[in-house]
Amino acid sequence: MCQKLKVSRSGFYRWLRVKPSQRQLHERMLAQQVADIFEQSHQSYGSPRITLQLAQQGWAISRKRVIRLMQQQGLVARRRPKRRGQASVPQTPLAPNHLNRQFTVDHPDQVWVGDITYLPTTEGWSYLAVWMDLFSRRIIGWTLAEHLQTELVLEALQRAFGHRLPHPQGLLVHSDQGCQYTSHTYRKVLSAGGLTCSMSRRGNCWDNAVAESFFSTLKTELLSKIGVLPPAQLHIKVAAWIEGFYNQQRKHSTLNYLSPIEFEQRYHAASILKPSAA
Repeated sequence: MCQKLKVSRSGFYRWLRVKPSQRQLHERMLAQQVADIFEQSHQSYGSPRITLQLAQQGWAISRKRVIRLMQQQGLVARRRPKRRGQASVPQTPLAPNHLNRQFTVDHPDQVWVGDITYLPTTEGWSYLAVWMDLFSRRIIGWTLAEHLQTELVLEALQRAFGHRLPHPQGLLVHSDQGCQYTSHTYRKVLSAGGLTCSMSRRGNCWDNAVAESFFSTLKTELLSKIGVLPPAQLHIKVAAWIEGFYNQQRKHSTLNYLSPIEFEQRYHAASILKPSAA
């Protein structure tokens, strides 16, 4: 081995006896922390989020150093594929587009957005319906099933109501013009609850871009990693990712790099401390 590496035997044994310096030990610890955060994020965090996470854990480190440590370990965040918008077909919508791409709101339960996506399994397709609170980007209701009936979105909506008791008043509920959302049963449930129905223009995915972005994140950060699973195993993985990681831990750039639940908690804490009007 020494001959192949062109080093002396004495030099090799001297190298074995040399202990790493404090700086080298510190560098190794930082590299391990970077790798741990990267894996905990489902390989989705880049250098900005990892730097912020380290700072919150008490590590004083620059983003450039994080970039170097990631490059040394070959850590590259998963990236979303670019999506092209579809041209809309001129048609009067079944419900007005009240949201009108106003994706920033002032308080929770002002706007919920919903959508459905297809997830592959070893036994065919499963269908995921979600409802997101636009204020915090939190998924407050979701359902994964092997059918595309209207009950899919209504069950997710009922779960959302369960997280937001009492039922919010004056809530705007936005979706696309899928048959589940244009059905009489769905519209009846919204009307009975005093909810305002809003729909994207036909064929225009950008009108519901926040929900589309969530599905893109899910597929990039989770599905591309776990591959195709049986339906029951997929349900477990999706539940753990949404409830255990996305809602509670994943830092969202729109929320000043807070998780959806952290963002809501800070809002409610500030509301309690805010003096009431005389």
